[in-house]
Amino acid sequence: MRLKIVLFIISLMSLLYWGCNTSKSSENNLLSFEKRVDDLVAKMTLDEKVSQLRYDSPAISHLNIPEYNWWNECLHGVGRSGLATVFPQAIGMAAMWDDQMMFSIADAVSDEARGKYNKFHKEGKRGIYHGLTFWTPNINIFRDPRWGRGMETYGEDPYLSGELGVAYIKGLQGDDSTYFKLVATAKHFAVHSGPESNRHSFNVKPSQYDFLETYSSQFKMAVLEADVYSVMCAYNRLDDLPCCGNSQLSSLLRDDWGFDGYIVSDCWAVRDFYEQNAHEVVNTKAEAAAMSVKAGTDLNCGDSYPALVEAVEKGYVSESEIDVSVKRLLLARMKLGMFDADAKVPYASISSDVIDSEQHRLLALQAARKSMVLLKNDDHLLPFPKSLKKVAVIGPNAKHIEALLGNYNGYPSHPITPLEGIKEKLPNAKITYALGCKHAKELPYLEVIPGEFLYTDETLSKHGLKAEYYRDSTFVGDAVLSRIDEELNFKWWDKGPGEPVNGDDFSAVWTGYLVPDKTGEYTVGGQGFNFFSVQIDDEVVCERGGVHDPIRKYKQVYLEAGKKYKVRCSFKHKNSEYALARLLWEVPNDDLQKDAIDVASNADAIVLCMGLSPLLEGEEMKVEVEGFSGGDRVAIGLPKVQEELIKKIVALNRPTVLVLMNGSALAVNWEDKNISSILEAWYPGQAGGQAIADVLFGDYNPAGRLPLTFYKSLDQLPDFENYNMEGRTYRYFKGEPLYQFGHGLSYTTFEYSDLIVPSEVFAGEALTVSVDVANTGKYDGDEVVQLYVSHPDSDYKVAIRSLKAFKRIHLKAGEHQTVTLTLQPEDMAVLNDDYQYIIDGAPLKVSVGGCQPCEEAIIQQKTIESNVNIQLIDNEVLVLK
Repeated sequence: MRLKIVLFIISLMSLLYWGCNTSKSSENNLLSFEKRVDDLVAKMTLDEKVSQLRYDSPAISHLNIPEYNWWNECLHGVGRSGLATVFPQAIGMAAMWDDQMMFSIADAVSDEARGKYNKFHKEGKRGIYHGLTFWTPNINIFRDPRWGRGMETYGEDPYLSGELGVAYIKGLQGDDSTYFKLVATAKHFAVHSGPESNRHSFNVKPSQYDFLETYSSQFKMAVLEADVYSVMCAYNRLDDLPCCGNSQLSSLLRDDWGFDGYIVSDCWAVRDFYEQNAHEVVNTKAEAAAMSVKAGTDLNCGDSYPALVEAVEKGYVSESEIDVSVKRLLLARMKLGMFDADAKVPYASISSDVIDSEQHRLLALQAARKSMVLLKNDDHLLPFPKSLKKVAVIGPNAKHIEALLGNYNGYPSHPITPLEGIKEKLPNAKITYALGCKHAKELPYLEVIPGEFLYTDETLSKHGLKAEYYRDSTFVGDAVLSRIDEELNFKWWDKGPGEPVNGDDFSAVWTGYLVPDKTGEYTVGGQGFNFFSVQIDDEVVCERGGVHDPIRKYKQVYLEAGKKYKVRCSFKHKNSEYALARLLWEVPNDDLQKDAIDVASNADAIVLCMGLSPLLEGEEMKVEVEGFSGGDRVAIGLPKVQEELIKKIVALNRPTVLVLMNGSALAVNWEDKNISSILEAWYPGQAGGQAIADVLFGDYNPAGRLPLTFYKSLDQLPDFENYNMEGRTYRYFKGEPLYQFGHGLSYTTFEYSDLIVPSEVFAGEALTVSVDVANTGKYDGDEVVQLYVSHPDSDYKVAIRSLKAFKRIHLKAGEHQTVTLTLQPEDMAVLNDDYQYIIDGAPLKVSVGGCQPCEEAIIQQKTIESNVNIQLIDNEVLVLK
C-alpha cells in the first residue's frame, strides 16, 4: 500500500511538473490565471507579443492562442452582429431613471452576447463582432445638445450617468467569482463630448473643478462600484496630451482608483499622434505606438501598434513595457474562459436560443414604455379614447425603422413602428397615413422600388429582375442559382437565399430594366451588407462596402416617364450575420404637405411623428443637410420642413399630439405654446411603436424623466467648443429652460409628505432621508422620486444643485409608500480650493420631489418639494479620500 501511495505521489508530481512546463500551460487549470499568462508571455517572441496588442489579434498556433478580434458593441442590445433584441437608445434608457431595469436589460444583452459567441465559437468564427469584449457603455457627459453622439450617453448628469453605467456594467460582466460573462468598456476617457468634426485634433483644457465634478466622477464610479474591466481612451487631447498617450489619465485610473483591467484606444486614435492636421505630437508611427504603450494604453484599435517592433529597436519603448500590456490582455481572455474547457465556464452553456426570445421582446417593450417622457398634456388631452373612429398618423418617423434603432444597434426580427403600433391598438378604427414631409429638405425618404417598375428584359414582358447567385463573395465562376426576383428587397440574416448558396459567403448580380411612370428628379440608391452597388445605364449611381453598418447610399438621377433604363445591382456578403440587399428610390412628389393636410382634415385625432433621425445626428454625417455638421447639429430646433408642416396641421384645429423621436434635446418652442400634448419617445427600440400606442391610448401611464435639459435657444448656451461647465446643464445653467432636467408628467398625480431628514449628522456618516409618496389620482402609475443636494452657504465653488439619489416606484391609485433614500458622505461633500473633497460643516440643503426644485407655473410639474438645512455636529471638517 505504501509503495502504491509513493508511486501515486511521484506520478502526481511528474504531472504537475510537466503541466507547468509545457506550451499548453495556458490550459493548465492547476495554475492561477496570472501564472498561466506569465508562462505564455515568456515563450513569445517580440513579434508575437506585438501581434497580441492589435484589436484583430492573430493566432499563435504553437502556444495554442487562437485568433481573436476585440471589437464588439452592445450599446442598447448586441450591435452589428445580426439578429438581436434592440432596446431603447442609451439616452432613452436613461430617461427610465431605473437602475434595476438597466441591470435587467444588460443581463439580457449579455445573455444574447454569450449565446452568439458560443455559436460563433463552435462555427470557428473569430472575426469582428464575434467576440466577448464590448466597447460599452458610453458614459461621457451630454453637456451640449449639439453633440451628435450625445444619444449614446446617459445624459448630462454625472451622478445619474454613473449610477446607470454601474448597473449596466454589472449586468454585462456577470457575477461569477472566476469568469466574466463578458468584458464591458467605459468610454471615452476623458472629457469628450464633441464637436465630432475636430475630435482628432481638439485640445481640451477643463478646469480641475470641472474635471473632478463633471467629467471624471462617473468613470470613478464605474471603476470603484462596478469593477469595469476595460476603459477606452478618447480621441481628443487633454491638457496638451492625447488621451491615449496621457500617463496622468492611466495613473488616475490605476493608482488612484485601483483599476486593474486594460485600456483600449479609440479606433485609430493613436494614428492621430503623428498624422498631419491631427494632434501631431510625434513624427512617426513608431514614436506614437511607444508613447501610447508607455502611457498605459494596452490595446490598439487601429494599425499603429505593429510599429512597436521598430520602437523597441530604436529604444522608444522596452520589451518589458510591452510585456505588461500583453499580460493584461491575455489575462482578460483567461477571465472570459477562452483558454478553459466549456464545462468549467458557467456562461459557456448559454444557447443562441436566448436571442430575440419572447422574454427579451417583452423586456424591450417594458423598457420602451418606461423611457417615454410626457413633456406636456394640457387639458388632459391624453390619453386618447380607444373609441376614436378616424386617426391620422403623419410624419417622417411614423414608419421609419431607423428612428426606432438609433445607432450602434442590432437588428430586430419584428420592429414595430408608431403607425403599426396604432393600427394594432385600434383594429376597428380607420387609420390613415401620410408622410407629410421628409426629415429634412435635403434628406431623401427612400423606399424599396416596387416590382411593377422593374422588368427582366427589354421586351418588358415580365416584372422583376434577373438574379444570379454565386458560390462565394468573389463572383467567380458560373452562377449556382438563377431566378427572377420580383423586387430587390431581401433580409436573409445569416441564411442566404437558399440551396446551393452558402449563407455565410456568396455574391449576387441582378440585371434588368427600370421604367418610371413620371418624369423628374429621382433619388436612386441601395443598401447592402457587406457590399452593394447600383448602376443605371452602365453608370455607377452608388457603391458601398464595409463591416460595420448597412448604410444607404444614393444619388439624384433625372428619369423620364416610360423610358427604359438598364439596371445592374451587385452584392457581396461574407460573415456579417445580417445579409440584406435593397434597391431604393424616392419618387418626385411636390404634394407631400397637401397629402398630409387632406388626411388630417378628415381625422378625429392626429398623431404627428416628428423629430430627427440617426441619419442626421450621430458619430458622422451621412448626408449634407442644413442645420447639421459632421454628425453634430448647428441648430437645435426641428428641421424647417417639419416645422412648416406642423404649423399647417395645427391650424386645422383638430386634437393633435406631437410625438418626438430623436436622440438629443429639441427646442420645440412654438410647438410647446401651440400643441396641447407632446410626448418624447427618443429612439425607442424595436417595440417603440407599441409603447407609443400604449401611452397615447392609456394602456400605459408614462413616467419617464428627462436626463438632460431642453433649452429654448442656442443663445442660452456657451460656444460648443467651450468645455467650461458654467452656464451648462441644470447644475450650472441659470436661465429658464424649455423643459428642465428631471421633468416628466403623468396621467395621475402624486403628493409628497412627512419628509424626515435628520437635523444633524456626524461628519463622515451616511444620511438617511425618508418621505411618504401618495398616488392621489385616478390612474395607477410610476413616480420617480428625486433627491437634490445644494450648498447655499458654501465658501467654495458649487453647483446650483446636484442629483444625489433617485428611485422609481409604482403606486396604484390611492396607494402610498414610504421611500427611503441614502446620502453617502461623498454625496454631501464640496470641493475645496486644494481640490480635496471635504465635508465642511456648512448647512446642507436637501430637496425631495418628483422633479427638481422648481416653480409650478413655469414647469407645470405635479409634485412638491421639501427642504431641510442639515447642520454637521460641531462643524467638523472631514477630508474624504
